[in-house]
Amino acid sequence: MPLARSLSMTSLNGLPQWEDEDLPVEDLLLFEISWEVTNKVGGIYTVIQTKAKTTADEWGENYFLIGPYFEQNVKTQVEFCEPPNAAVKKAMDTMKSQGCQVSFGRWLIEGSPYVLLFDIGSAAWNLDKWKGEFWEASSIGIPFHDQEANDAVIFGSLTAWFLKELSCQFDDKPNIIAHFHEWQAGVGLILARSQKLPVATIFTTHATLLGRYLCAASIDFYNNLDQFDIDKEAGERQIYHRYCMERASVHCAHVFTTVSQITATEAEHMLKRTPDVVTPNGLNIKKFSAMHEFQNLHSMYKARIQEFIRGHFYGHLDFNLEKTLFFFIAGRYEFSNKGADMFLEALSRLNFLLRVHKTDVTVIVFFIMPAKTNNFNVETLKGQAVRKQLWDTAQSVKEKFGKKLYNALLKGEIPDLNKILDRDDITIMKRAIYSTQRHCLPPVTTHNMIDDSNDPILNTIRRIGLFNNRTDRVKVILHPEFLSSTSPLLPLDYEEFVRGCHLGVFPSYYEPWGYTPAECTVMGIPSVTTNLSGFGCFMQEHVSDPAAYGIYIVDRRFRSPDESCNQLTQFLYGFCQQSRRQRIIQRNRTERLSDLLDWRYLGRYYMHARHLALSRTFPDKFEMEPSAPPKTEGFRYPRPSSVPPSPSVSQHSSPRHSEAEDEDEDERYDEDEEAERDRQNIKSPFSLGALPQGKKKQHGEYRN
Repeated sequence: MPLARSLSMTSLNGLPQWEDEDLPVEDLLLFEISWEVTNKVGGIYTVIQTKAKTTADEWGENYFLIGPYFEQNVKTQVEFCEPPNAAVKKAMDTMKSQGCQVSFGRWLIEGSPYVLLFDIGSAAWNLDKWKGEFWEASSIGIPFHDQEANDAVIFGSLTAWFLKELSCQFDDKPNIIAHFHEWQAGVGLILARSQKLPVATIFTTHATLLGRYLCAASIDFYNNLDQFDIDKEAGERQIYHRYCMERASVHCAHVFTTVSQITATEAEHMLKRTPDVVTPNGLNIKKFSAMHEFQNLHSMYKARIQEFIRGHFYGHLDFNLEKTLFFFIAGRYEFSNKGADMFLEALSRLNFLLRVHKTDVTVIVFFIMPAKTNNFNVETLKGQAVRKQLWDTAQSVKEKFGKKLYNALLKGEIPDLNKILDRDDITIMKRAIYSTQRHCLPPVTTHNMIDDSNDPILNTIRRIGLFNNRTDRVKVILHPEFLSSTSPLLPLDYEEFVRGCHLGVFPSYYEPWGYTPAECTVMGIPSVTTNLSGFGCFMQEHVSDPAAYGIYIVDRRFRSPDESCNQLTQFLYGFCQQSRRQRIIQRNRTERLSDLLDWRYLGRYYMHARHLALSRTFPDKFEMEPSAPPKTEGFRYPRPSSVPPSPSVSQHSSPRHSEAEDEDEDERYDEDEEAERDRQNIKSPFSLGALPQGKKKQHGEYRN
């Protein structure tokens, strides 16, 4: 047996290098398999789509994605072409000759990766045979009525068939890495291992099936992880066969990964295997980059939101919009999992605090969570019509006033302001004022809800009494529809809306990663998250003082619900006490954290998983130090030296602090100096290798 070769990250085109002359590096192929390749179902689509460019840059023409063929998706997202790799083309031709429809092309996203798409319908006639083969391989039976599981069997069988045809052409040389995402793709992994294909396999779970079901049932999940009868819980929810598919995939894979430390703990108990690598989710930062204009964009889109507020609260606009803060929560309508229940309770307490302290700050909170509706409600549409009418009236009077003033100045006269407006102008303005009179409160929802008597958000609003009264310092608006720039109410896309807000609040109970606070971060908008979300845990590990950088982390794991709610309330109240300059400083710091979430840096964890899979699958050809996870040395933001605008230290002892204090704070804050120091804390992609002897382990260094 030849000596094993050591893997190195230093490579040509990002591919691993080794010294065996009979294994040319360009023959190594990477396949990522997911049901959400070109097929948007949930968050995995975002992971694969945003990561594609980084992976394509690393692997070049050797990177392929495998997914299902859906005509409506392919028409707008895929450009068909011939496979550049002869082995891939031959494997496809073999499958086509036996009646399977296989398509190949480039996915029209950044990076333009190659995609291989299987038509599930064209192979459905093999379902019974493939279910039998899957039973023989795993002893897992699939009920005929579960369409999603049946599709997963077809998709997995086609994937395994393709990998078999491909590997046969390489004479058992270690040429293929296959990375499977979620249980829908796991059948292919199970079959590939049962057939002993020479393929290095990786399986990533983005959330456990049972974990999501249990948390949705309002069970104290994290404090009872080791108490659940897993088989019983899965059986009662009629997902036992899906759970078995997921668990078998996890145990068959050479390398098992998950997206966060909190999900790794969950997987250890739910799936009975500790993940080998944690692979945090990133973003393609270029997509969100505003080239130092993000503060200007915040002002621009905040003004657009203020226009909507002027219409929605017409007749009750007795608060100062310049001292009004916009908070929001967005995502799937999972009332408990997304933390909407705790957020509403915290808003009730915040409203009490703001009223007791007689503050002049008003908070308007948006709930952007899609639910079943009939249409916009009449009162909301009327508000925008009234606002537009008032604007048109003001413009008309202004134009007449301007002409009279202009003519008077041309004559060298100072106009008599009592005569410059005639009786008709006064009448028009009085009618406009009377039109703003309102005999009801501003609505708490913008749409007619189909089942509003059973809606959990509306029922909680009724219980806590946040009805947008004049005396309320916290106002609530439920927008039960995704945002769109074509909306007649709030004509903003989601990204534009986020940029115009001051704070995103996501106190989730079950959130394996959490893209919503991550998107806020890269757009320079502070956010609230929890230590039960992957994003929150990641920030706790990599930022010494997350609150100073605009990342407020609520402890929902080790505190009671009431204590967590009080902590969230204090975060919100502290944010309301910040001056405008403190918020600007904080947004600058928040935006700088975007480097932490860039795939160019987080891609290192996927690189490590692939190298680990190669060394485990082909130990005679590849070797790697077993205790060499991606290093995070220096990958940790320090606490800013200037006074951070976090609630714990920025609250003033008196309501009115002196200008001298502001000037002193300005002197201590140097944006360029802080930014340069933060940039130095982001290291270039790591290289694998043992730690130098005598070197101490840094915090979090061995926590993948």
